[in-house]
Amino acid sequence: MKVVTEEDKENLLKGYSMLLYFAGSMVMFEPVEECVTEFWRNGILKRLPVSSTNPRFLEAASMLHDSCDDPSTCLTNLRDDYLRLFTGAGTMLAPPYESVILGNEHIIFDKPALEVREFYRAYGWKSRFEGKIPDDHLGTEILFINLMVDKYLSLDDEACRREMRNEMLRFIEAHPMRWIGTWQAMVEKHARTKCFRGIAMLLHASLEDIVGIVRSWKE
Repeated sequence: MKVVTEEDKENLLKGYSMLLYFAGSMVMFEPVEECVTEFWRNGILKRLPVSSTNPRFLEAASMLHDSCDDPSTCLTNLRDDYLRLFTGAGTMLAPPYESVILGNEHIIFDKPALEVREFYRAYGWKSRFEGKIPDDHLGTEILFINLMVDKYLSLDDEACRREMRNEMLRFIEAHPMRWIGTWQAMVEKHARTKCFRGIAMLLHASLEDIVGIVRSWKE
């Protein structure tokens, strides 16, 4: 990944924010017909808003490019995989919760969930899904990262921008980056669709690249 100017970096952050929104929503909500139409049939996943030399990103892009070849079965397969991986009637095969992954137990609202909520509260942010979706759900953490990116891009004062970059880096490294590798491996092992394997890999790669972009401001 090669970035040059500050404008380049800001445009990359905008592009990655779009990817996080797509991939995070696919993990957060059961797929519906509209998402298949928008992201697969209309070709959005064949025209990603950013390019990267990150091998994980390149593999994810290739996987997603050809991941929904049969429109007649794509939605059914996505829904089945979503339920098996992220909800499950019994045991989730790839639980998208920080407290579960880091605690090695199926306990939600454990200490990591409380820690991530404290981070949100420090920014005066409350998830609109609070009480329905735990604060340490990967999709919720992604929503917060996108909030921080939007806030950063709206700032004019360089001292405030520097502080926001540091906070973005602190949150990503203290929370999703600590467990997304383990979670992605679980998706890779248990997913039946290339769609969700690609989505998990894309999330991992996008967070890696955002960390790289933010760190490049310090160089």
